[in-house]
Amino acid sequence: MSIKVNPGSNSRILSVGTYRPKRQVPNAEIVDRIESTDEWIQQRTGIETRRFAGADESVVSMAQAACEMALKRANLTIADIDTVILATISYEFQAPSAATALIQQMGNPKAAAFDISAACAGFCYGVAMAKDLIAGGTSKNVLVVGSEKLSDFTDPDDRATAFIFADGAGAVVIGQSEEAGIGPAIWGSDADSRDAILLNPAWTDFRSAPTKGVADLGWPNITQQGQTVYRWAVFSMSKIGLQALEAAGVTGEQLAAFIPHQANFRIIESMAKEMKLPASVVIADDVKTNGNTSSASIPLAMDALLESHPELSGGLALIIGYGAGLVYAGQVVQLP
Repeated sequence: MSIKVNPGSNSRILSVGTYRPKRQVPNAEIVDRIESTDEWIQQRTGIETRRFAGADESVVSMAQAACEMALKRANLTIADIDTVILATISYEFQAPSAATALIQQMGNPKAAAFDISAACAGFCYGVAMAKDLIAGGTSKNVLVVGSEKLSDFTDPDDRATAFIFADGAGAVVIGQSEEAGIGPAIWGSDADSRDAILLNPAWTDFRSAPTKGVADLGWPNITQQGQTVYRWAVFSMSKIGLQALEAAGVTGEQLAAFIPHQANFRIIESMAKEMKLPASVVIADDVKTNGNTSSASIPLAMDALLESHPELSGGLALIIGYGAGLVYAGQVVQLP
């Protein structure tokens, strides 16, 4: 006796929505504490300014604002969404999830909802999962959102990271489509180097953690091995990008845009060069004005690119997320 299977369909990104915190923080506000300069930060990363969330802006509230924008642009309501995937590494609770808090606040508390912890690759992981859920007939409309309040986990005195991380949220609605609008995901991990990026409290092994209330655990902060991450991102992720193009049956010449994780503009430029992308491909550079927002960076960059280049709408884009783990995912998508 066989199990009945409901056939699904192709899928595509129907819309994108974003939320950028109100407070803009230029390099000038950061350099004195880390004995650096605006010029040094821009030369190393391309970052000129970033956004920090205030006390009234949370992972969930930012995600909600981004989702509401995406839903409005797709001419849908939260009642039309059957699944919510929220990528984050900065939600303050292990459980219950940020996704369930989100759907409760948005008015659809019965939808399937869960968080994923894939750091800066989280959004691309979510896109891959949404595509497969729709293809399998499990879901019809999926909200994929990345939301981060990394300023809560950034040590303002750390010369290696104080100027990198930022806050914000980006969401996409992924729905059924007659033609395929999302290519196969090329994803995986290089877990032997998983400690190259860490979000850790003062202790790193929970088995030896002090009893709550006995000791000050210090500032929970992100640390990273800059050169290791840089080399891995440039040389390994460019190969993943080429594999994603091949899997989708697309060449670099057919791309309208390249929207990688916005970690560092030097990395982005080097990746594009390694992949030999033609000059006609528009490269996202949202990191310059909004910093590294981890799982939120690709949808934030996608929205900014479509705003400044509306002619890209409907074109093909290569997206690649990569980060702590070391985990990665990339796919070709049709832009909303």
